[in-house]
Amino acid sequence: MDNNGIFKHFEEIEEKVENLIEVCRSLDSTNVELRNKIEGLEQKLQSKEKEGKRFEEQKAEVRLKIDTLLSKLNSFSQS
Repeated sequence: MDNNGIFKHFEEIEEKVENLIEVCRSLDSTNVELRNKIEGLEQKLQSKEKEGKRFEEQKAEVRLKIDTLLSKLNSFSQS
């Protein structure tokens, strides 16, 4: 193999390495974007879970008040 052939192989290798570096940079960027998206979705999920718990607490409180009122009505109607 002559010097021109060797240089050609080095140029091909250099080009492939540069392409791989670009792919890695792109994947790193995508990875950061996806991690940020996951973090945002996890925060939304936590918020929805808290909202759901508050709703269940309010629902239980309303049921208790209704049961108390029904109990008062029953005791009043039995008198």
